[in-house]
Amino acid sequence: MSAPNQITPKQLLRLIGTPDCPRLIDIRTPEDFASDPFLIPASERFDHTDPQALSTALRGDRTVIICQKGKKLSQGLASFLQGAQVPAEVLQGGMFGWRDLDGAPRVPAAALPASFQGATLWVMRQRPKIDRIACPWLIRRFLDRCARFLFVAPGEVIAAAEHFGATPIDVPGAVLSHRGNRCSFDAILEDFALETDPLRRMAEVIRAADTNRHDLHPAAAGLLAISVGLSRQYRNDHEQLNAGLGLYDALYRWARDGFEEGHDWSEERV
Repeated sequence: MSAPNQITPKQLLRLIGTPDCPRLIDIRTPEDFASDPFLIPASERFDHTDPQALSTALRGDRTVIICQKGKKLSQGLASFLQGAQVPAEVLQGGMFGWRDLDGAPRVPAAALPASFQGATLWVMRQRPKIDRIACPWLIRRFLDRCARFLFVAPGEVIAAAEHFGATPIDVPGAVLSHRGNRCSFDAILEDFALETDPLRRMAEVIRAADTNRHDLHPAAAGLLAISVGLSRQYRNDHEQLNAGLGLYDALYRWARDGFEEGHDWSEERV
């Protein structure tokens, strides 16, 4: 059983990927991080020697503090934050505890792009439908909660990425794009080591809808219909993205918890 100010790796795994996930602050020492350069999805690196700056940056957000073993560093910093009215918990067992949990993904830190003014920056073609809403959802929920996205004309994606130091997605010439019959969503799962069972289930639906191969999954036609409807509702791509995040939050919960559930109706049940 975890202590009152601790959260277990299993409990945290249930929160990652959902809108309710707390801020995840990795405060491992440079030496510990260098010996194991992987991150818990959506976590942020921070220097444990400047707790006041971290307290200011968190703005009272619920927080989980992560060190190597869940001992002195994280417990001390969590207590400091609690004293500053930040609801902070310690990850029980730290990164070692997370590493030992079956099914817990770890993102290779070297694969993450550099931040631009405190957030990673990504560029895609304008007027998104499926993959170009699914990919930002995946990035925001599992890589960088503050990630920013630019939508530009198809022929300008690579040039805009070079100009702004951003990462291009879903366009020929980009590393994160379609690979054979697989989508950009699949490419992100592969390159950032996020191939969990729920995300694989999501990827099947997204791939089937995005490549017009509805025989691959029965949910493909539904996702396409809703995605096209969303695109007709919004002229502003960023407004459409914000509206679409909830759609993929729901799809993730289906893929994680409800994929075996069916539904029917009969007069006997009324």
